[in-house]
Amino acid sequence: MIKNDLFLKALKGETVDRPPVWMMRQAGRYLPEFMEIREQYDFFTRCQTPELASEITVQPIRRFNMDAAILFSDILVIPQAMEIEVQMKPNFGPYLPDPIRKAEDVTRVVVPDINDTLGYVMEAIKMTKEKLNDEIPLIGFAGSPWTILCYCVQGQGSKSFDLAKGFCFTQPEAAHELLQKITDTTIAYLKEKVKAGCDAVQIFDSWGGMLSPIDYQEFSWQYIQQIVDALKGHAPVIVFGKGCWFALNKMAQSGAAALGVDWTCSAQNARYLTGGQITLQGNFDPARLLSPPKDIKKMVRQMIDEFGKDRYIVNLGHGILPNIPLENAKAFVEAVKEYSQ
Repeated sequence: MIKNDLFLKALKGETVDRPPVWMMRQAGRYLPEFMEIREQYDFFTRCQTPELASEITVQPIRRFNMDAAILFSDILVIPQAMEIEVQMKPNFGPYLPDPIRKAEDVTRVVVPDINDTLGYVMEAIKMTKEKLNDEIPLIGFAGSPWTILCYCVQGQGSKSFDLAKGFCFTQPEAAHELLQKITDTTIAYLKEKVKAGCDAVQIFDSWGGMLSPIDYQEFSWQYIQQIVDALKGHAPVIVFGKGCWFALNKMAQSGAAALGVDWTCSAQNARYLTGGQITLQGNFDPARLLSPPKDIKKMVRQMIDEFGKDRYIVNLGHGILPNIPLENAKAFVEAVKEYSQ
């Protein structure tokens, strides 16, 4: 039994004394102890070495005692497993030297055996569970098929993902074939993560907001729905679509346990669009963690008041920034723990 099950209670919609709190990208780049590891090992070595990944996962918990841990990994381990080369270049980000641009490229993409290709992730989960010692739950995650496609086709990060969108709009059959392969791989991957010990899973649709509402249904949502359908009987599923407020109503009917909300959508609108019956997660602007700690505490309390303490998980509206002072991250977590109506 997990001792602090506040996060799992919130996912079930149970009444709680205060909402749980964790932060997207909490395991990582704003922590000095993480930077020490980063100086010694390159990015994918950190992901692929279970001892390192598990250590990085628990670092923020030791420091700030959040109500859930999220496994240190990356969404791009999926294309790597599908035999698409992914590099992480310093001061640049992800780089795919051989991007997918035509139908023939899609045919060479494999749906892998997860234990053969991503067994190191499962080992990291088992090690992390030992370190957490049933104190708090562990979250596993994956990128949405559309978000993975964006990188596979664009070949790197982008402000517009114009090549990825162009691929979908000019070669829709090839695009759907690739999206289905990513979806099948992701379902198998998340199921193995749950089997290895993850208590919940989150799907990150980081680039969903790049699409119009109609294109979102066709190229993103229908594949996320497949993942939710396949996983919801195994573990609670959180769906986070950045910039996807227009789809919140549809998402609320998906069977997901919770929906992430970014900082561009108010609590009132998020509750209205989702019908008020589903757990919401978010939506503090990550840049607002640059405010003075006393202001952060005040804004967090106000945010909880607006969402309501039940069916709510306090989080950021996207990942924590690397330049956030430790005392500010601490103020964010403390404000939630000190919350009383």
